[in-house]
Amino acid sequence: MKSMVGMYPLLCKVYCFHQTLFISILHRYIDDIFFTSNKSLDEINQMLDEANNYHPNIKLVRQIGTTVSFLDVLIENKNGILITSLYHKEAAEPYIVPFKSDHPRHVFANIIDNALTRAIRYSSTLSAFDYERRSIKLMLLYNG
Repeated sequence: MKSMVGMYPLLCKVYCFHQTLFISILHRYIDDIFFTSNKSLDEINQMLDEANNYHPNIKLVRQIGTTVSFLDVLIENKNGILITSLYHKEAAEPYIVPFKSDHPRHVFANIIDNALTRAIRYSSTLSAFDYERRSIKLMLLYNG
């Protein structure tokens, strides 16, 4: 019986083999894989079916579309141009450590700095950054 570790060489072989054919962007983080392609949906599904049939306990979940989330980035394809912004899970609440709590002061500065840094890094357009900046401001006001 092959382990999870044994699955990664297959995925690398499948994706590296197909990368020369049609994958233009490929990113992998632990068990999340993201790639873009100009091939037909049938060809992509065939490749993913081959990877899914490698081991009965390992199944790849597909999320195919013009807008997908990968880790904490929302990636949108607008006429061939990839637009990125920060992705917020639907169940996530806008809570941070309350400012009246007994934490060291540098913790609060780091929360703001980290939130703005993520917004800058993940926003590919000024409008996406402005939206995230307003969300951060509302989150800070909400938390007092």
